[in-house]
Amino acid sequence: MKTAVEPLEGNKVKLSVEIDEQEFEKALDQAFRKIAREVRVPGFRPGKAPRRVLEARLGKEAARQEALRDALPDYYAQAVRDSDVDAIAAPEIDITSGEETGPVAFDAVVEIRPQLKLAGYQGLRVTVPNPEVTEEEIQAQIDRLRNNFGELVPISRPARDKDFLTIDMHGTRHGQSLPGMSSDDFLYELGSGTVIPELDEQLQGGKAGDILKFTAELPDGPVTFQILVKENKEKVLPEVTDEWASEASEFETVEELRADVVRRIALVKRVQAQLALRSQTIEALTELVPEEPPDALVNEELQRRAHDFEHRLQEQGATLPQYLEAVGQTEEELINELRAQAASAVKADLALRAVADAEDIEVSDDDVDAEITRLAERYATKGTKPAQLRRQLERADQLPAVRSDVRKSKALEWLLDRVEVVDEEGHPIDRTVLSAEPEPQGEGEASEVTASPTLAEETETGES
Repeated sequence: MKTAVEPLEGNKVKLSVEIDEQEFEKALDQAFRKIAREVRVPGFRPGKAPRRVLEARLGKEAARQEALRDALPDYYAQAVRDSDVDAIAAPEIDITSGEETGPVAFDAVVEIRPQLKLAGYQGLRVTVPNPEVTEEEIQAQIDRLRNNFGELVPISRPARDKDFLTIDMHGTRHGQSLPGMSSDDFLYELGSGTVIPELDEQLQGGKAGDILKFTAELPDGPVTFQILVKENKEKVLPEVTDEWASEASEFETVEELRADVVRRIALVKRVQAQLALRSQTIEALTELVPEEPPDALVNEELQRRAHDFEHRLQEQGATLPQYLEAVGQTEEELINELRAQAASAVKADLALRAVADAEDIEVSDDDVDAEITRLAERYATKGTKPAQLRRQLERADQLPAVRSDVRKSKALEWLLDRVEVVDEEGHPIDRTVLSAEPEPQGEGEASEVTASPTLAEETETGES
């Protein structure tokens, strides 16, 4: 089989493919065997009539059309692989010769993935949260712990925010008591805004024995409230001492507790900064893409995202109509949202490929093997071994996708090593802080951070 590739306008190419008679003869044989199973020939069992008998009874034309119909997709796929054409849409095929006799030739016009030339990716600058731990953050965390051990103490002064008032609250409408709007001995933190805004306004400056009456506008109509203030207390926090530290934590001293607080905050802030670095770098790179991505790629990514979204809903026992009703969104609005995300993802994909091309980033067989091993570990609960996963990927023709994903990952790492990183005030961030390995975590300290799934991870892992 011979293939010639001709670039066309509109990000398309034309594949001109020629198949000699000897090669096409194999397709004709398969077509006759298929016909033999479908027609009855006197004197022969189904599927056993020889080709010469079928030719004599039916002629070659039917078999030739059958062979063209069945073999052309395979010839096209082989031509795409042989020519290293990165097709992204279905081809338009035109048979130019061989429909009746002789060698077969056809032209296939297909849209290909655009290869971008990005300007400015070497000088990206991204802003991330400063990973340094501040004294205010340390004190705030210790105060939250102190708050858990605070003691409510009665006071006689006027109430103010953060005081705790014991009240009797009764809500009525047209003289009738309303369920859910009345409560006795209700302990309420002033300024919390957990009931209705008017309650906080009325209780400001209140003292024990005060009786307050006011009307509040609620979504279902006005409600008249009567409030009796029975007691006012303030929360007194414990002193920060070694004795308190040993009671409030597993540490014996304030110094040890403080060191643990610093470590925990630093871990969280470092992870947040690392995630922001990746996301902001990709976003900054995407903004360099000078044109809108091809509809074929966006639609494919949109379908994948819509499928994943619906699958997640099913896992949670919900349906799409239920979700739309819960969030107050129409199906069209959801699709538009997913389409915008898909377009951004496609831009990022094209941009990373462009960086990999410009910087001659290569992927070795060892890199691919390591990625397959990583994927197999991800599917460890399903009993998938690396060799088994490789066979599945080969059957699904997904090994090139794995190699491409690894190459894009290496391109992103190349960018992350070179991008200028600053905090919200424009001050440079020390990369050693970002790259520092987290200390061993206790239970519940931080969530696992995982990379986005690769194309290979979307391949079905069950043996077929």
